[in-house]
Amino acid sequence: MDRLVYTAYSGLRGRMSAQAAIANNLANGSTIGFRADTFNFEQLALKGTGFDSRALTSEEVVDADRKGGAVLSTGRDLDVAIDGDAWMAVQAGDGEEAYTRRGDLTIAPSGVLQTGDGFPVIGNSGPITLPPAAKVTIGPDGSVLVVPPGGDLDKPQAIDRLKLVDPKGSTTVKGLDNLLRVKDGGTLPANLDATVKSGSLEQSNVNMTEMLIRMIENQRSYEIQAKMLSSAKDMDDGGASLMRMP
Repeated sequence: MDRLVYTAYSGLRGRMSAQAAIANNLANGSTIGFRADTFNFEQLALKGTGFDSRALTSEEVVDADRKGGAVLSTGRDLDVAIDGDAWMAVQAGDGEEAYTRRGDLTIAPSGVLQTGDGFPVIGNSGPITLPPAAKVTIGPDGSVLVVPPGGDLDKPQAIDRLKLVDPKGSTTVKGLDNLLRVKDGGTLPANLDATVKSGSLEQSNVNMTEMLIRMIENQRSYEIQAKMLSSAKDMDDGGASLMRMP
């Protein structure tokens, strides 16, 4: 009977993990540049003497959905939508280089250019720090253009360039902070041909309807696994009653 119990338990645990991933996707349905978590279920057969009588469930987030989200025009100078499959380099919370598609850039009080979720944007030589300026814009090639106070607005000066990378050919994984990293460490080289669209933002690529359907399907599967546990208990009680001495 323990075979059925542990198999059902592994299914419950997997469905709970899947529900957490689905909930995270739904919660980020309106997050700029968000890439939906993708997950799958795998069968894990327990090996040993005799027959392979137990097959547990392994569920994990395996990657992020790499397809692009809708691009909306905002007209804001520091908003950028990254074209194609390129990603923008930022400094993660641990100080390492990571990558994002979030383009709602802001300027911190210290002058550091950062994303909407607070990660410093990396340029040619590290995080980009801006001097006092009358106007800051982003060029199509990722150049950071600055007009000094009192300067000619029609003659901005390029002070740095966003580091744009292409993850093709490299193994990358998405972290819990929604940033992309090179698996086992390292950084990606800059792609000098990558471009951005200024005054626009890429929206989340989460399909809300699909996520709601998957949430319902996952909940029903969870209920089936719970019923298996109940059935195992009933069968165990029935077997125990047969063994009782009169």
